[in-house]
Amino acid sequence: MAELWRAAVATARLMVGQRDYDIYVSRRRRFDLAAQVMSREAFFRYCQEQRYGGKSMKKCPC
Repeated sequence: MAELWRAAVATARLMVGQRDYDIYVSRRRRFDLAAQVMSREAFFRYCQEQRYGGKSMKKCPC
């Protein structure tokens, strides 16, 4: 049941253009353990800005 809930939340986030923060962090750490990562709030703002703030659609950093 918990796995189904996580999948539903991830799907809902993708529908509004919000990537999963935990996936972002794990991908950053995969290549560099000392890599700086954005806070959850900064990540959310960055993704929203990239998706809706510019003149063209862009991808999130994750």
